[in-house]
Amino acid sequence: MSNTKTISDACKAWLKRCERDELERATLRSYRNHVDHHIAPAIGELCLVSLSRADVRDFIDEMLDKNSRAMTDKVLRSLRSALNEALDREWIDNNVALSVKLRRSSRNAPDRVIPTKDEIKTMLSTVPVKHRPLIVTAIYTGMRMSELRGLRWENVDFSRSIIQVRQRADRFNKIGKPKSRSSRRDIPMAPSVKKVLMAWKADCPEGEMDLVFPNGIGNVESPSNISNRVLYPLLIDAGIVKADGKPKFSFHALRHAAASLFIEQGWPAKKVQTILGHSSITMTFDVYGHLFDNAEDDVDLFAKLEAA
Repeated sequence: MSNTKTISDACKAWLKRCERDELERATLRSYRNHVDHHIAPAIGELCLVSLSRADVRDFIDEMLDKNSRAMTDKVLRSLRSALNEALDREWIDNNVALSVKLRRSSRNAPDRVIPTKDEIKTMLSTVPVKHRPLIVTAIYTGMRMSELRGLRWENVDFSRSIIQVRQRADRFNKIGKPKSRSSRRDIPMAPSVKKVLMAWKADCPEGEMDLVFPNGIGNVESPSNISNRVLYPLLIDAGIVKADGKPKFSFHALRHAAASLFIEQGWPAKKVQTILGHSSITMTFDVYGHLFDNAEDDVDLFAKLEAA
């Protein structure tokens, strides 16, 4: 164990590890920002061996005074990862940041927008023909926008009615591996998805990457174009807007729509987790746990409990 290594040393070693692991450019940039703008200026010079839980708690509290909870949570995760790197290198005996939790607060937290069944039906009946394949696939598979943008025709198995998630496109339009190991998955196609994709294949712009949802010249479509040229005009045309007339939700809400449909059909949480590509069942329950609740079933359960 080294008595001279600092938190900045641990961060540098961790970032080097991330580069060797070939993480996506956007992810690396975010991690470097966490280190350069938050961790290093505040606690970078502290010796690793003298770092305490109290030091980490003070750092997090100061972060919360100046930044959003979301950013604070991301920086805390990066700090934990950097200290894990130091632990692997035997610079420290334990990672004190692991036991420091960012307490949850529901106050002023924005509600997660989940499209209703009526809104889903309205979207499907309003969407223009040329955008229908993308919207239908998103709603009935729950795929992330990055996964849809990186989907290749060779991974659409019409004979087995399966979509294989094997790659994704990042915000810079670079094709890479799925977000995580659990993101690599096979998703059954609903009949409407299979039908619309089979028809779309003949009209889809061709390109070297063989993409299912490319731009007009066959290359990777940008996230902003999908939002600004496809989803937002659709929501406005369908009247699915907020009080100020702006679109009610983002493209990611279509993933929530898919999850709500899966859960409404009574699918078990483990199946929902697998199809959505969540890394753990905890994540599925954190995001959609309230949709699994059924007040009427609970009443019946309590009646049976009382009778017993």
